[in-house]
Parts: sequence; structure tokens; C-alpha cells
Amino acid sequence: MQNPTVSVVVPALNEAENVKPLVDEIMAVANQFPLAEIVYVDDGSTDNTVEVLKSLRGSVNFLKILKHDRRSGQSAAMMTGARGACGDVIITMDGDGQNDPADIPLLYNLYLKHYQNDNLGMVAGQRRKRNDSWSKRVSSRLANKIRAFLLNDGVRDTGCSLKLIRRDVYVRLPYFSHMHRYLPALVKREGYQIALVDVNHRPRLRGVSKYGFWNRLWVGIVDLMGVMWLQARAKMPGKVDQV
Repeated sequence: MQNPTVSVVVPALNEAENVKPLVDEIMAVANQFPLAEIVYVDDGSTDNTVEVLKSLRGSVNFLKILKHDRRSGQSAAMMTGARGACGDVIITMDGDGQNDPADIPLLYNLYLKHYQNDNLGMVAGQRRKRNDSWSKRVSSRLANKIRAFLLNDGVRDTGCSLKLIRRDVYVRLPYFSHMHRYLPALVKREGYQIALVDVNHRPRLRGVSKYGFWNRLWVGIVDLMGVMWLQARAKMPGKVDQV
């Protein structure tokens, strides 16, 4: 049986400086797993992110470029990438270079050990040490504790974008803006198991962070309530047999 193929999905908003270094790093480890493609989704950038991506087409045959005509958010970009991907599994990562492509084989090899068990839907990365500002670390730690308590998803760090998800599972998830913060809970809601692995996290070296605590606080509260409602309303069937 052929091993599952991988589409690496990278949402990007004004990350022109980070495109080539990140693509180069992904390609540097591409011999360690069956890479089908690198799917970059430009989320309405106002810099030359798309132009830089186009310039790489001649040297990177694996590159697929999708573009939103206006800024739609990270969750929308990730879902666009998943729907447009051809791989059996999706590996998502941020476009700012803080996720380490060297960890991709780690996620894939863990999945490979269990993928013939149809009930494993995700391998989620959890940052060992977050290389961000004090305010980001504190707000993220608080948000993760509240989320983990209310959703009981068993994940320490859902803010880590480095995740492996079966494509057929991903595209069936209920879509809403900011859903990427709740992927483990949503995957478990569909009846699938998740595996966890600690991964590296690097400081941002180029570009400007799009993170904002206060502008996400109230949206996050509403989203959390929505996911709790989805969990409560989930009613999965038992074993299904064809007769």
C-alpha cells in the first residue's frame, strides 16, 4: 500500500520576505515524506507576496498558488488550501517562518504509525517553548487554559498552526471564521482521535505580526461558545454496516 501523500498548506498575508526562506526549508526536508505539493494561499496581501511566489514557480515544481481577492482570515485561507489540495493529508503551517519545517517529518512519521487505524484524524503540534513577546505568551496561555477547560479537547496548545489532518476529515468540518483555533475539538467532534507531539517554535525574523489580543478577545469568546454548542449538538452514529 502506498503511503499517504502530503499537501503542505501555508496561509500568507503580507509575508513577501518570508516566502522564499520558508519554501526553501520545506523543500530541504521534502525527501523525508511523500510531498505532493506546497499550497500557498494568499489572503489578499497588499505587498508583493504573490509576485515572489510566482517567481519561484520555475525552480519549485511542487508549488501551487491560490489567492483570495480580499482579506478573509486565516481560517478561510486554510480551508481554501485544504479544498484545493490533492494530498491525502494536509499539513498546515504559518507563513511567518515561526513553525519549523524540520518538524514536518515528525508529524508525518507519527501519523504513519497509526494511519491504517481509520479513527486517527489529526496529529497536532504543541510548541515546546514559544518564542514570542510576553503579552502573546501570557494571553495565549490564558486562552488555552480556558479553552481546554470548557472544551475538554485534551490539547495544551491549539494556537500552534503546525498540524497534520486527513484531508477528507478537514473538508467535512463545520466552517466558521477563526475555526483554526479549535481544530482538535472539531476533529474529535467528528468521532476521530488525535495524537499530540511537541514541536519547535522560532522567533519571527522578518515581516510584521498580525496578532492582536484585544481585537480577538470578544470574537474568541463568541467562537468558544459556538464550538461548545457544536459539541453539545453532535450526535454521531455507532458502527455502520452495509447490509
